[in-house]
Amino acid sequence: MASITKIGNRWRALVRRKGYPSYCKTFGVKAHAEAWARRIESEIDGGSSPRAEAVLGKKLTVARVIDTYVEMREQSGRPIAESASEYFQLACLKRLLGTSDAANLSVDDVVGFCRVRAEEGAGLYTINMDVSKLGTVMRYAAPMLKVKLPDVVHEARPLLSHLKLIGGGGVRYRRAEGTELPDILAQLAKRRGQRYADAVQFAALTTMRRSEFTRIVWADVDEAKRLVLVRDRKDPRSKKGNNQWVPLLGPAWDLLQAQPRDDEHGRIFPLHPQTLSKYFKEACTALGIDNLRLHDMRHEGTSQLFEAGFQVPEVAMVTGHKNWKHLKRYTNLRPEMLHEGPAAVRAANQASAKKKGEDDTQAEG
Repeated sequence: MASITKIGNRWRALVRRKGYPSYCKTFGVKAHAEAWARRIESEIDGGSSPRAEAVLGKKLTVARVIDTYVEMREQSGRPIAESASEYFQLACLKRLLGTSDAANLSVDDVVGFCRVRAEEGAGLYTINMDVSKLGTVMRYAAPMLKVKLPDVVHEARPLLSHLKLIGGGGVRYRRAEGTELPDILAQLAKRRGQRYADAVQFAALTTMRRSEFTRIVWADVDEAKRLVLVRDRKDPRSKKGNNQWVPLLGPAWDLLQAQPRDDEHGRIFPLHPQTLSKYFKEACTALGIDNLRLHDMRHEGTSQLFEAGFQVPEVAMVTGHKNWKHLKRYTNLRPEMLHEGPAAVRAANQASAKKKGEDDTQAEG
């Protein structure tokens, strides 16, 4: 039985049933409170959670559901940063589905969303991630709003796959070929400034993600050991507190030391990650370089470490990977390199050639 209580000049209706959340709403007239409580109890007696319109008294839009999810994240101490991909996913969902009725969202609505995303140029994996985020938002926000929302994403997936609107990310094998990387660095330095060129080169030398090297600070550099502390590094379980000391090998250390110390927050590369990607793509377009992304520099750097002779545990200390299965995705070795022998042999040959060159120089002197 619902509880109708007078609070000041208003009436509060409270419905409690075992196995359901508490439903509470305040009205100016007692009769309205009683009518609302009867509607909620009637839907519960029918064996289902009350519809959004019955609880809220109005249509529940997808935009409202997204806002609720964002508020939940903030309250849990995990706010969504404006630079995070999740932020842009939610913005896209709001833009295309925001005014839709969340309680009556259909498979057709989801298919329509995916078609528009495909027309905008989004790939199968990107659309798949957008749809997954929609499912997550509705699943977590519904209990907070005390309403039942359809699991429309689960229902839509078979059709989306059949229509080839969503798919897996696959494995990228793209690496910088020939003079592509030097040409890009020169283009960036000329059009956008040396710091942008240095940032891309640093990414290729250290395998760091753009979100990692654009936030490292001088205070986290160990000059004696040539290490830099990367805080909250990406991790499948939890990146918060996943801080790692990363060795800056060879040219990477020299490149870091060459950076100006002019940022008020002490950042070494005070650049916006999205802007850096934008300028990288701009440089590739200007040079006629196809299908090369800033994130491919992580592949490039990882592959170069293996080609230089480093072993899996050593490479993992640079890339931050915890096992070979994940590290393998970022390793695209060039088959022709095997003609020169195993990585360890190549490394020994390179070291020997370097030492011989130094000895010859000293002999000439």
